[in-house]
Amino acid sequence: MVYLDYSATSPVDSEVMDSFVKASSYFGNPNSLHKLGIESKKLIDASTNQIASLLDVSSDEIIYTSGASESNNTVIKAMEMYKNRGRKIITTELEHSSIYAPLNYLSERGFDIEFVPLKDGVVDIDALEDMLDGAVLVTISMVNSETGIRQPIEEIGKVLKKYPKVLFHTDITQALGKIKFDLSDVDFASFSAHKFFGYKGIGGLYKKKGININPLISGGKSTTIYRSGTPATQLTVSMAKALRLSYENMDEDIEKIHSLNCYLKDELSKYDKIRINSNDNSIDHILNFSVLSVKPETFMHALEEDDIYISTQSACSTGDYSKAVLAICGDKERASSSLRISISRKTTKNEIDLFLKSFDKNYKKLV
Repeated sequence: MVYLDYSATSPVDSEVMDSFVKASSYFGNPNSLHKLGIESKKLIDASTNQIASLLDVSSDEIIYTSGASESNNTVIKAMEMYKNRGRKIITTELEHSSIYAPLNYLSERGFDIEFVPLKDGVVDIDALEDMLDGAVLVTISMVNSETGIRQPIEEIGKVLKKYPKVLFHTDITQALGKIKFDLSDVDFASFSAHKFFGYKGIGGLYKKKGININPLISGGKSTTIYRSGTPATQLTVSMAKALRLSYENMDEDIEKIHSLNCYLKDELSKYDKIRINSNDNSIDHILNFSVLSVKPETFMHALEEDDIYISTQSACSTGDYSKAVLAICGDKERASSSLRISISRKTTKNEIDLFLKSFDKNYKKLV
């Protein structure tokens, strides 16, 4: 099997699985006051400290959730408590559906949703600053899941720092564990463990100290007052392990992935009907391209016959074309025929060669 769909999800690392199993022996409820509960709480606290250290934030700024979708909904829906500050929310055309859905929810309740212009897929910061009057929130994903476009979150944060009444949220799901970044000037950041070789069902929300939000889930004690529910000891411990592993050799991993990405682009660019949609602003983990005149599902399933797995659009996208690709290149044909390869630190050159062999065979058959 050749798996090249890591942006959709990643398999659980064997070391992460071991941590999950070991933590399972700590079955006491972390909120219980007896010895078993205290032991579980200590384990969660140690994991929280590790995650916070890797993100360079404080441990009391970490809120555990079921994943980035819940984190995104928590932040955006909480803006109702800030509506006296303003009713404008600014975002981009490159966001995940778990951003757009709660934005639509707020739109029905009197909020105005505005989209910042892009240049080669990147936020036009001057245009963004011109839009900030009356804004209560700016929500911009750090990395787009379909094209890999990386937004200058640090630069945007510095601009927004001049506007203390405007809160800044970023979804770092496609960035965490892959690239280095700085959250110093960010108010909220969402993430999911299953994107960096952890388990599904656990993620987090970084919330800067001093900012208050209404919880999306209420009722019962947990690790924070901002998200109720019995803390998931095994999932929390395993997520901390997965994140630590992703940071261990990040510089070398980034270099390796860059080499694989360049090799892929060079080989795919040799075909007449191929258009590369990812650009110089994209991280190397994601390569989006179009095979003109062929339905992306047709090509994807043809590769699947050789036990090779890539994707069309984002796993959570809907519609007949990629809105992200259209926003970047403005070409409906390319947006309707786009495919995504997403690689990881575990991807090998041999896997890329097997993909290219199958791709060539199916290209000659389908184009």
